[in-house]
Order: sequence, then C-alpha cells, then structure tokens
Amino acid sequence: MTREEFNNLERLVNYISWHFLKKSSWEHVSKAEWTYAAQELNAIAARKHSKKNILPLLGDNYLYEHIIIKKLKAGNKQSLQSISSPNFSKLNQISFLLGYHNYIDFLNSAATNHPFQELKINIPLASPNRQLLDQLVGHWYCYNRNLSSETSKKAEERIMRSSLEIYKSGEEYLVERSGRDNHIYYGKITCFNNFIFIILNSTTFIRQRHFIGKVNDMEDKLHRNGYKIDELNFVSTCVSFNEEPIALYEIFHRIKPKEFQRQSIDLPFDSPLLPQRILEQLKDSEQNRITQH
Repeated sequence: MTREEFNNLERLVNYISWHFLKKSSWEHVSKAEWTYAAQELNAIAARKHSKKNILPLLGDNYLYEHIIIKKLKAGNKQSLQSISSPNFSKLNQISFLLGYHNYIDFLNSAATNHPFQELKINIPLASPNRQLLDQLVGHWYCYNRNLSSETSKKAEERIMRSSLEIYKSGEEYLVERSGRDNHIYYGKITCFNNFIFIILNSTTFIRQRHFIGKVNDMEDKLHRNGYKIDELNFVSTCVSFNEEPIALYEIFHRIKPKEFQRQSIDLPFDSPLLPQRILEQLKDSEQNRITQH
C-alpha cells in the first residue's frame, strides 16, 4: 500500500466515523461502534436492493478487522510496503452507499469533517431556547420547489426532497443536509423565543442557505406531556455567486431514523414518497418560489 492509498483510506474511514457516530477520528471509535457502522451500511444496501433477504454486503467485523486492524493500525506500526492495498471493489461499494458514485467520486468531493466553526449564528444579548432546540434534534425530510429551470423535467410538476439531520455537539446544535449531485450542506441551528434560525454552507459550491421559522403557541405546546414537533414551516434563501438568489417556502417533516436516507431527489406529484398534505401546500410553484427581487 502506498502512502497516498493509506491517506485516502483514512479519509474514508474518518468520514464513516463522523457520518454514523459523530466522531472526527477513527482512532476514537470502538470495535462495537464499527460493528454498528457496518450494520448501518448493510441496512442502506438492503433498502437500495429490490430483492428481499439479500446477503449483507459487509460482515459485522469487516470495518474493524480488515480496515482498522489490518490496514490503518498496521500502517502506523510497520512499513506500508508490507501491507496489501485495500479491496477497491469494497471501497467503491461503501462509497456508493454513502451517496457517492464510487470511491474516486468520494475522494474528489467529500469533506472528512465540516468546518462548523466558520459559522456564527448567535445573538449576544439573548439566550437560546434550548428546550425548543432539544425538540428539533433528529432526522427530517425537507420539501420545496427549488428545481432547476433548465431541467428537462417539468418543474411545475415536481417537488424537491432533501434530507436533514439536527444533532447536539457540546453546547451547539449542528445541521447536515443533502444537496444535488451528492454535495452536502453543513451548518448550525439556534432558537430565540419561538423563532428558529438555520445557516448552512455548501461543501462543494460557494453557496449559503438560510432558514427562518416560527413555532406558534410554543409555550403551551412544549409543556404538554408527550408533545413532539413533527412538522415545521420555513422561509429559506439560497445565495451563490453563479446563480440568481432565490427565496422559497419549505416544509420540514420528521422521519424515523430507520426510514431516513441521505439523498436529495425530486418527486413527481403522484409519487408514493410524497405526502398528500405536503403536495397540497407546495403544488403552486408561483406561491412557493420567489424569483423577482
């Protein structure tokens, strides 16, 4: 194995550890956690495969035994020339399950760790509403009419669905969201009173997105036993240097972790993946996409 192959493999493994476990380095991940990551990759493969009861792509101990022990840990203790190169076919399959076309596509476009520290989203004289923020932690599908005007598909007959995860890291609440062509948005979320603010940067383009939402009757709702926020409405903006800025009406809908898929897709109006209440709110593209400034 060459030094470049070792560094590239380390990038992929660090990406997996962050993607599934929110740990920035593979050295901080336990054997049990690698087993969990392998099972999650197998679950994604099963969802992508049309047949039922297929054999798992990876053994439970594949990541730990074949990648961590035999490649990365060994590479830190002995000459890389004495270590065989990783199975390229397996790396392609793993990269595909993570949302990339193949391993090379992953290496060309993926960020190992997102520079969240670049983003500031605080108001010094106000205290964040942590009770509301804790309610928002989880997995969401986001629906809007942000479809390219150049697509061959009829934009007025389709709705864009992206995936978004909100999680707590230390004292901050972080956000990761899927974008077109496998790029990722990363950012922060905060709440003041009953208002929600999100700021996101793109890992691939010079582009930033902003979201502003409001939870009506929040104080009453949050004090109800068992109350859970499952749907949110936002006004969002997308600003880049190579396209006209746009403003959108966007709906967030909470998803169970086992049903969550990290990808952005556009859905026809008759898609079974498109909830009827979402369709009714977003059907009129003129009301839900602001293009005049």
